[in-house]
Amino acid sequence: MADRWLVFGLGNPGDQYAKTRHNIGQMVANYLASNSKFASHKSRTEVADIHLGQIPVTVAKSKIFMNESGAPIKALADFYKVDPSHVIVIHDELDIPFNTIRIKQGGGDNGHNGLKDITTHFSGPGYFRVRMGIGRPAGPQDPADFVLKPFASTEKKELDDFIARGAQSVERLIEKGLEAAQQEFN
Repeated sequence: MADRWLVFGLGNPGDQYAKTRHNIGQMVANYLASNSKFASHKSRTEVADIHLGQIPVTVAKSKIFMNESGAPIKALADFYKVDPSHVIVIHDELDIPFNTIRIKQGGGDNGHNGLKDITTHFSGPGYFRVRMGIGRPAGPQDPADFVLKPFASTEKKELDDFIARGAQSVERLIEKGLEAAQQEFN
């Protein structure tokens, strides 16, 4: 059997954050695991096991705030014996226009505190990222406030398709590798 992958959708817990831009990672995780049920895990996460062909994949969401995601994802990786090279983190990205996906491995955290915490716990940035573009706020709005707001009505019209494409990019990355996924989705 192929090596297991761990896919982690970043977001914040609670209904007040569920439909915000900062939770786009969890929205994609929910889509990926839509035919499975999430179960509580001792790592302070919820997990759902799926298969992509013969490849086992654990899809996870944190039950604690995004800025503290490093310990739960590292605990899951240790529990399932998954190397960082088989970890995919799905997250919001301010510096990419809304409805745009960028896939990469490694690199800096670009000021994203969730990624910063994950990189610290993995002792490096060797994991994959599916960067879901949410764009920057227009005008003087603080980006920290912007990411915690729901999507605008014009964005909501495209959101379901954006989430589906995010899930497809994860599937392609696992099944075909980084270069093929980048060529199709970047």
